[in-house]
Amino acid sequence: MSASSNRLTTAQLYQLQPQLAKSLLDLAKAASTSLDAPLLHLVKLRVSQINGCAFCMQMHAAEARRDGEQQVRLDVLVGWPETTLFTEREQVALRWAECLTQVATAGVPDILYQQVSHVFTAKELADLTAVIIEINSWNRIAVSFHTGDLSDKTA
Repeated sequence: MSASSNRLTTAQLYQLQPQLAKSLLDLAKAASTSLDAPLLHLVKLRVSQINGCAFCMQMHAAEARRDGEQQVRLDVLVGWPETTLFTEREQVALRWAECLTQVATAGVPDILYQQVSHVFTAKELADLTAVIIEINSWNRIAVSFHTGDLSDKTA
């Protein structure tokens, strides 16, 4: 018996805590109103990369491609600071996403807050922050409970 077989299944988790998925889905819907889909895909994919959530990485990369994202940008997203493929707005959003995902390591520097608030309106910044919180939560659920086995999706 593998260690993951002792974990709650996704169905069990949501049965025991039915508000969890609903709350995260509601947050995602509310937070996506002021931001465009390509930016949201990049942020969600990058956060999922940091958190090592294979299920979310696959899902968000597929969604991004479906919505017209260039494969080359997805291929180099993990090294985005080393390329000119991302706009200033995307770079600042990715920097903010990385910082908030790893907030326990270094906090949030004032200079980064100044950069993000210069590029995003107050509403956009609030929405971006909510999206980052939302995807971090989904990543933690998927990683904790080993949900979303990808073995049937690889061929």
